[in-house]
Amino acid sequence: MNLPNKLTLMRIILVPFFAWMLLWEALPNNNLIALIIFSIASITDMLDGKIARKYNMVTDFGKFADPLADKILVISAFACFVQLDIMGAAIMIIVLFREFTVTSIRLVAAENGKVVAANMWGKAKTVSQMIAIIVVMLNSWLTEIAVISTGFTDVVYIINQSVLWISAVLTIISGIIYIKDNFQFIKNAG
Repeated sequence: MNLPNKLTLMRIILVPFFAWMLLWEALPNNNLIALIIFSIASITDMLDGKIARKYNMVTDFGKFADPLADKILVISAFACFVQLDIMGAAIMIIVLFREFTVTSIRLVAAENGKVVAANMWGKAKTVSQMIAIIVVMLNSWLTEIAVISTGFTDVVYIINQSVLWISAVLTIISGIIYIKDNFQFIKNAG
């Protein structure tokens, strides 16, 4: 297994630790610890692709596992946000719908011997989701340590909801483009 694929697997392995820290509200600075773990996992997403392309280590496993690792990481964060009442279920449903649709298309393509890699819109969607998650966790930590006073909680709420909904809109756009670009797999599946 090459280094990019190891980084992808490391991202998947970090997910339970990240979620545990985020949900363990009784632990002081749990939001900071979760933020650090999530940031490390996000950095592996950037590194694995760059290393794979630069050193010609792109594999079919990496093309499939890298976006899957992203989905696991992001959906875990969003599920925790729903559990913590930071985010409503609507964004989660949008993300799940898009991810199940894209994964289904990838599976149909794989049955036909094709590997469909992520496109620019999928990458923009993932980056926007990761940025939104980082902003929300940073705001949660700053609120936890009382750097943000209670008078600013409405502002923090608006910031959090704005970045989350921007990522949801990019999720919708990338899903539509992905379906359009790979419609031949849907059309030929039946």
